[in-house]
Amino acid sequence: MPAESSAKSGSIANRLHMIAVIQRVTEASVVIDNKVAGKIGTGLLVLLGIEDADNDEDISWLANKVANLRIFNDASGVMNVSVKDLDGDILLVSQFTLHASVKKGNRPSYIKASKPDVAIPLYENFIKVLGNNLGKPVQTGEFGADMKVSLLNDGPVTIIIDTKNPG
Repeated sequence: MPAESSAKSGSIANRLHMIAVIQRVTEASVVIDNKVAGKIGTGLLVLLGIEDADNDEDISWLANKVANLRIFNDASGVMNVSVKDLDGDILLVSQFTLHASVKKGNRPSYIKASKPDVAIPLYENFIKVLGNNLGKPVQTGEFGADMKVSLLNDGPVTIIIDTKNPG
């Protein structure tokens, strides 16, 4: 195997498995059992899907990418400002259905999504690392709960990061 291929095969981009759907919002909230669990104004709503192969390195890479993604407008109207630069907020919601496979039949398979015993510690660590990158606490839903998510998408701007294919 050529040196270049060998180096690429071990790179972080070839090993990650998290999926994040990032929406630029002017407001967002998550309600559980008729109670607001998390609420933000201007910032990002992030839906996060986790697989068993994910680890702390994956969390670090994705949390840094989310906090520093330049998708807010600067004074010239160009997307050149991150949520961190803006001092905006983040609402993070776990969503195993991002790993749905619909290749066979009409009923999605969620076999790739992590089970709670693996996913919960990764999700909790992601919250911590993302908050550290942002410089303030991240609002959240509740892992595994039936949640009602509301948002006012700004733009609309929606970015999907599949860390298997970060390009």
